[in-house]
Amino acid sequence: MTRDELEQRLREAQEELFNLRFQHKTGQLSNPLRIREVRKDVARLKTLLQEGAHVGEAPTTGETV
Repeated sequence: MTRDELEQRLREAQEELFNLRFQHKTGQLSNPLRIREVRKDVARLKTLLQEGAHVGEAPTTGETV
């Protein structure tokens, strides 16, 4: 996955997290555990981007050839 793809997924996850938090506060959220899942996804994506910054490129998803 390229750095641009990771950044795009991060933006989407952050937007989803914002929407989930908003729904939670207004009482419209049907699955409150989704907030935790998305928050962890954001952390994973940030970690991948940070690791890629140290090396100069985004790391792969852990698949070996």
